[in-house]
Amino acid sequence: MVGSLTGWLHNRREFAINGWDILSGGCFGARKKMRKVELLKNRIYEIGEILRQSNKALALLALGSIGKEVERLDEYSDLDFFVITKQNEKRHFLNSLEWLNSIKPIVFCYQNTVDGFKLLFDDAVFCEFAIFEVSELLNIPFSEGRIIWKSEGFDENICKPRKSNIDQKPSKEWLIGEVLTNIYVGLCRYKRGEKLAGSRMIQYHAVDKILELTEFIEIGDNKHRDSFSNDRRFEMRHKTVGGFLPDFMQGYNKSCESAKAILKFLEKYFEINKAMKNSILSLSEVDEKSA
Repeated sequence: MVGSLTGWLHNRREFAINGWDILSGGCFGARKKMRKVELLKNRIYEIGEILRQSNKALALLALGSIGKEVERLDEYSDLDFFVITKQNEKRHFLNSLEWLNSIKPIVFCYQNTVDGFKLLFDDAVFCEFAIFEVSELLNIPFSEGRIIWKSEGFDENICKPRKSNIDQKPSKEWLIGEVLTNIYVGLCRYKRGEKLAGSRMIQYHAVDKILELTEFIEIGDNKHRDSFSNDRRFEMRHKTVGGFLPDFMQGYNKSCESAKAILKFLEKYFEINKAMKNSILSLSEVDEKSA
């Protein structure tokens, strides 16, 4: 467990400025950034205290920037966490969110999975969380987190990821083929008048595969790579390829220009099929002339 509840309560008092307690929603002025970070840090410990008082939970596992990667925490961060409950107590936390509402009023929430919710407190703290019993936690993929609170005798090893979410990586040749065919099909749809479908094939699906191809081009800073979402912090991790992204996604009416930019990029770093290249160029040129 990181820190203590006693220490947290002491820290909360230290963050009271000019009679305003940041956890009560005041003093968001010039020091907004610092205070939002401290607000997030304190809120996760408040949640841990509520779980302790419930006598129905076993642990609180913080994930992402409030977990192991706390150095990334900023005023735009949210709170990602898992609640690990005692056996047969999961429904207690799922059926009513009063345990969270008692900390701060909830102004928006919905159940986004069978196990959890997304919600917004009235002080702009956004949360995404799931609730599991121990047996369930053993069978789901997740990134390593940080235990905020645990009950006496709880085995911390239960909170270590056991199931990998990373499938076998596709080959370079497969990815190049996907990019080329995504562009080709996208241009056909775009030319037909399906601009939305075409732009998504070119500027989303093809670009998504470009992100995967990046590891064959440059060694990025993967310290904070999100194994569930390759686009998170991509520009920070891959400076070279990140600089091409505006050309790849030029907008709803610019799919032909985007397609050409992607094709030019592929040619720069990889050997591509000449027939497919010529077909893509022909489609984009014909579309531009008829536009």
